[in-house]
Amino acid sequence: MPHAEHSVTIDRPAADVFNYLADGEKCTEWRSGVIEIKRVSGEGAGAQYQQSVRGPGGRAISADYTITEFTPNSVIAFQTTAGPVRPRGRYLLQESSGATTVIFTLDAELTGLKKFLMGGMVSKTMAGEVRAIDRVKNILES
Repeated sequence: MPHAEHSVTIDRPAADVFNYLADGEKCTEWRSGVIEIKRVSGEGAGAQYQQSVRGPGGRAISADYTITEFTPNSVIAFQTTAGPVRPRGRYLLQESSGATTVIFTLDAELTGLKKFLMGGMVSKTMAGEVRAIDRVKNILES
């Protein structure tokens, strides 16, 4: 099962970081692979986003997702509901002395032929996705 995790400490209170991450439509500011994204329903847990991401050869791939956990200033989790790979993701926020550490994890379940053919590529893509959280630091601290 591919897994990726990365953490960053942002010199901002948890509420500021949480509110930024909770607005999924801001993903295009810090995730270079997102072509377009929009919230199509709900707020908090249960919110659904329609998103297109760059796939192999730069072609657009649907990667819609639903927020599965939403604890203000603490946790945002999601499940991808469209696309060839449907990872689960989680942002865990921990504030200390006015700064917030964000731990971003992604997990995907691949079975059979997908595991054999796509495992390495999925792991590499997920590693890049979690490292993109560093861009949030740059945005929020500037």
